Amino acid sequence: MGELRTRLKEYRAARDMKQGDLAELVGVRRETIIRLEKGQYNPSLKLAMDIAKVFGCTVEDIFSFEDEEI
Repeated sequence: MGELRTRLKEYRAARDMKQGDLAELVGVRRETIIRLEKGQYNPSLKLAMDIAKVFGCTVEDIFSFEDEEI
């Protein structure tokens, strides 16, 4: 599986939203948002969809996997 790429920080910054604010809206801890933004945590489908809903976009707009070359 490829490496997780995320635009979460960009979307959050565009709305002048703090990590804690987003965490509260989607029902996770702030540390989860930090790890997501660093690509250290793969979100569940539900969490990814909840985050996309907050920003009014698709999951693919925020999260993607960069394919590893074989």
